[in-house]
Amino acid sequence: MELIAPYFKLSPDPAIWTVQLLLIGVITICCNFVLLRLLDFFGRKEKKRHAPGVWDGALLKAARLPLRLLMWVGGLSAAVSLLHAIEPLWLHNFLLQARRVMLIGIAALFITRFIANMEKGLLRAGSSHRLPDATTVYAVGRLLRLCALAIAALAVAEALGMSISGLLAFGGIGGMAIGFAAKDMLSNFFGGLMIYLDKPFTVGDWIRSPDRNIEGVVEEIGWRMTRIRTFEMRPLYVPNSIFSSIAVENPSRMMNRRIYETLSIRYSDADKMAAICDDVRGMLEKHPDIANEQTIIVHFMTCNASSLDFMVYCYTRTTEWVPYHAVKQDVMLKIMDIVARHGAEFPFPTRTLYMAGGEGDAAAQAAMQAESPRQAMSAAAAPPAGSAAPSRPAPGAGAQ
Repeated sequence: MELIAPYFKLSPDPAIWTVQLLLIGVITICCNFVLLRLLDFFGRKEKKRHAPGVWDGALLKAARLPLRLLMWVGGLSAAVSLLHAIEPLWLHNFLLQARRVMLIGIAALFITRFIANMEKGLLRAGSSHRLPDATTVYAVGRLLRLCALAIAALAVAEALGMSISGLLAFGGIGGMAIGFAAKDMLSNFFGGLMIYLDKPFTVGDWIRSPDRNIEGVVEEIGWRMTRIRTFEMRPLYVPNSIFSSIAVENPSRMMNRRIYETLSIRYSDADKMAAICDDVRGMLEKHPDIANEQTIIVHFMTCNASSLDFMVYCYTRTTEWVPYHAVKQDVMLKIMDIVARHGAEFPFPTRTLYMAGGEGDAAAQAAMQAESPRQAMSAAAAPPAGSAAPSRPAPGAGAQ
């Protein structure tokens, strides 16, 4: 014990304080090693759980790096304090401020990592739990991180001896200048905030605007712009301020999809129109993929130029694009079967030309049916039916 006792006391002897510094370094490394093993142990235990907790996993992942940094800051602080106790250092006060700044930075790092891991955990658990949608999770996470960084910046300023009240007053005046200089950026920021609050669409929704050439699936809603993937698989970046001045349609929130078609039958099948409409209406009411609680209309609508038109109006239960077209195809094929079963036919555009009888008309008709211009001219020059052809004088015959 007498040999070890000097190493537990402060001594200007370089042999003693050098050993003490080495011991501080060894203890710091050992604490880091033990800490990592403990975190790995709890991490494996968390993964083995049938229902891993969102909070526990986020806390373990967030604390791994900050705790290691905290260990090293503690070790360095102990070493600096030991050297200052042996011989006063003029840098000691600056080192104390640096230690406060590092501790604040470590705390901010832990909080931001914890919030980011909570975002990921909530999004993964969203499919099996009733949790907020992805847009709300992103918005709250970004807002919390922004608040944490702002508080950390104020704490660092106070640790460095600055006046917080002066900084806040300067920030108010500077905020006005920045607001005038960056009004577009601020309008995009508040536009994104309104999207988060009003939720006209969320990540994953299919949106389109009748005012602008905007259509696609929302991939990300940022503070400045929204990224949309068009149906040509191209990314479209839209500033958030645009959405405050245009109409946005969100087809993803449809309850049903509409089938609205105008079909026709021939004029010669006019007596079958009522029966066809009744059978089509009955088919739609019994169809398993047609929403019976919504409006179903099948009625004779108008007399067209070459057809009698009736309207088919109904809604499908599915809102998905591909299944909707499968249901619509089935409905249209069944309507065709109903029309055929009644002995009716779908018309095609026709025009009837009535020709009045007469000699000149017969010549004109023959000219129209001629196969060549020469035949048309011959037909037009032919004598009328029933008249004698003019006689041709014999060669050499003259006037008598």
